[in-house]
Amino acid sequence: MIYVGVAVAGAVGAVCRYVVDRVVQRRLYTVMPTGTLIVNVTGSFVAGVVAGLFLYRGLGSTPAVVIGIGFVGAYTTLSTFDLETLRLFESGSVMLGLANVAASVVLGLTAAAAGVALGALL
Repeated sequence: MIYVGVAVAGAVGAVCRYVVDRVVQRRLYTVMPTGTLIVNVTGSFVAGVVAGLFLYRGLGSTPAVVIGIGFVGAYTTLSTFDLETLRLFESGSVMLGLANVAASVVLGLTAAAAGVALGALL
């Protein structure tokens, strides 16, 4: 049954990723892949909350797997981040590419840490 939960949560996560990315990119029409950055940072935060709840508040392994692997796994996207960063480099926007990498790592880790802290407090 956990497989069904992961599949359903994954389907929801994938649709959410697409919607968030498109909404952000349409509103902030820039060369910088801001939609993917927002998706990955918010996904890191949700993953952190799930981890905090699991580690410190007794969240069961089934909901942790369904949300963490199913939803967050489908919502976040390393491959799109990689391709969009590579496109920035190939187009000559090296500084934007480096900024995208730095922002993704720093903001993602910060969001995950904040999520764990929040999950531990809930």
